[in-house]
Amino acid sequence: MDFTHEKGALRETITARRRALDEADWRKLDTPRLEALLGQLPDPGVIAIYASRRHEPDTLAAIEELRRRGWQVLLPKLSREPDWAWATDELRPGWAGIPEPTGPGMGIEALGQADVVVVPCLAVSRDGSRLGMGGGWYDRTLPHRRDGVPVLACVFDDEVREAGALPREAHDVRVDGVITPSTFRLFDAV
Repeated sequence: MDFTHEKGALRETITARRRALDEADWRKLDTPRLEALLGQLPDPGVIAIYASRRHEPDTLAAIEELRRRGWQVLLPKLSREPDWAWATDELRPGWAGIPEPTGPGMGIEALGQADVVVVPCLAVSRDGSRLGMGGGWYDRTLPHRRDGVPVLACVFDDEVREAGALPREAHDVRVDGVITPSTFRLFDAV
């Protein structure tokens, strides 16, 4: 099976649908997703989360609220080699305009400090398969988390698919749960 072609076609379809949403629709969907995330988190610790850009489920408000609640926030510094840095008051545009911290990178191993990891994606299936943007950045990064640390994907409700519905390759790292505007759900262990 040609997973590259299949994944590419899915990426194009989902990206086009996301780009068709206006700002009011984004806000209407992002607010309950933020509430679902914040309502499920344990006591403050360290969270690794992505800094969203336009046409991605918003995490910028979550980062601000998490820091206000006492969480230490790790953010990706996107480059050829995965890197993480502490969230600071200011973010700057990084690779492809993705917001990133201004502080120094701590390397891929910094993910080992996280108690929870929140990742972006375009779709997720109920077996934990995740359709990312295609660069493999998170697939290379996630193995550096501690055992038992949950990985949660942020998507829209219609981007959650049935088990087995997404193409999955051997290097694709599964997620443990999903956060949508209507639900927070952990998947059964596979």
